[in-house]
Amino acid sequence: MPKITAIETAIPSGIMPNLILVRVHTDDGLIGCGETYYTPHAIEALIHDWMAERLLGAEATDIESHWRFLYERCSAFGAPGAEMRALSAIDVALWDILGQVCGQPIWKLLGGAAQERVRIYNTCGGPGYGAVKGSVAGAPKHPGWPGYGDEGSPGPLQDNWSSIHAAGDLAEELISEGIVGMKVWPFDRYVHRSGALYLSPADIEEGMKPLREIRKRVGNRIEIMIEGHAFFQLPTALRLADALKEIQPLWLEDVLPVDNVSTMADFRRQSGMPIAASEMRLGRNAYLELLNAQAADYVMVDPTWAGGISETRRIIDLAQAFHLPATMHDCTGPLTLLSGLHCAAASTNVVFQETVRAHIRTFYDRLIDRQPEIENGRLLLPTDPGLGTTLLPELFEVGKNQYRRSDV
Repeated sequence: MPKITAIETAIPSGIMPNLILVRVHTDDGLIGCGETYYTPHAIEALIHDWMAERLLGAEATDIESHWRFLYERCSAFGAPGAEMRALSAIDVALWDILGQVCGQPIWKLLGGAAQERVRIYNTCGGPGYGAVKGSVAGAPKHPGWPGYGDEGSPGPLQDNWSSIHAAGDLAEELISEGIVGMKVWPFDRYVHRSGALYLSPADIEEGMKPLREIRKRVGNRIEIMIEGHAFFQLPTALRLADALKEIQPLWLEDVLPVDNVSTMADFRRQSGMPIAASEMRLGRNAYLELLNAQAADYVMVDPTWAGGISETRRIIDLAQAFHLPATMHDCTGPLTLLSGLHCAAASTNVVFQETVRAHIRTFYDRLIDRQPEIENGRLLLPTDPGLGTTLLPELFEVGKNQYRRSDV
């Protein structure tokens, strides 16, 4: 069986500077690919300075053994954040290797196709949403979470701008592609302007205009998801939720900060609205707390944050035990999307895979050799072994993209 001989990382700062790409090499020539997002330099250090000690020379397909060893040691120092993202990237790469060893796509190894195609929605970010800062129109100009709910600017695939200034046109365009849902953040602009403690009636009225335009133009032919980016305090969130009842959103997502589950549960009870939460919870223990508190109606999971394919599958099953659907998060890189797709395909409990069509159509081809296939608003299942795609080798050239390699 294959032994791990080298681990490589690269940070594609000219494409998406908060993304880190990972390749795991084996002694029989296989290469497994993974990725994660945010604080990439911390992830790089964790992988090479710490996790490599466990992995180099070890059996590549002992995925669960490696996962448990690394998790138990990083959780000993508190709730893991960067550590869990590093573990996620490694786990995805190891599953990619296992698929290649077996000659099967990962969804086959997870139990086969429970869904032959996976339903998507479009998160309405533009090409620069969370991507290259300062060099792409609409990229964020202020510090904080990448993307930060920015509005973008007019132009091709600038869905964040269109979702506010041409919302009806955008809704019709998405419906024409077979896409049944659109996620938008028309109220973030008021947080940036005046803080999260207060939304005036005028602010709410302005934020409601594009949402009403969508309903007027296409009725209920498209679902609307409201993204809050965890900006709002409870009284403001409740005022916002009351106004949003008019447009019947499929869910409100991360309107509150996600670090107090009891307040999240209180918001769900008081608002009477369906709640999606949250890719910012990492690992099954965090999701168990969320579920026990009855704080969510949809369980949002990011496979390259929450613990890789291994832990994502467990979280999906945990949600199913509470009779709540899971939905896969991706507003970052292509391997996050494909990891979610494999997990969704092998489960009867995943209702949506998030996509950002602007990302797929403008820079995925600069990162991977085979693109995800979408037909009429559904992702097709990969048929090639492993993830079904490979990170481009030129991203891992010495002297570029903060390339780093650890060998046996």
